[in-house]
Amino acid sequence: MIFDPADKTGAHALERLDSAYAAWLTTVTPEGQPQSMPVWFVWEPGAAAGDGEIVVYGDHRAKRNRNLEANPRVSFHLADEDRGEDFVTIEGTARIDPEYPPVGENARYLAKYGKTIDQYYGGPAQFGATYSMPIRITPTRGRAAGG
Repeated sequence: MIFDPADKTGAHALERLDSAYAAWLTTVTPEGQPQSMPVWFVWEPGAAAGDGEIVVYGDHRAKRNRNLEANPRVSFHLADEDRGEDFVTIEGTARIDPEYPPVGENARYLAKYGKTIDQYYGGPAQFGATYSMPIRITPTRGRAAGG
């Protein structure tokens, strides 16, 4: 269990994972340099309460893909909502999963980003042509404050 839903802070962290619009994903280059980029994501709850994985659809041209091949360890961070007292950070292992459903078949992702994808990216098919790399992040450690 990465965050305990029965705990006030854990429940708040899980709510933020469901509701936050963007996050920072940090990968590490083969040369050892951390690289952080903002990403859209969805939290896919697991079978057990408090478990799950993060799904990001990455740009197929991104250097991040090469980084993940060299080192699958990542850091994922939701921006603080106030004065440094409301944060969610997750460490995990990422993998590019070509068998994972594309953007247009991910109802959870479209519920969160569909209007923006339609308005600015020409719809899920056009968006998915560029953001075609499903990155699945399995959390190994989480820290949170707030709630």
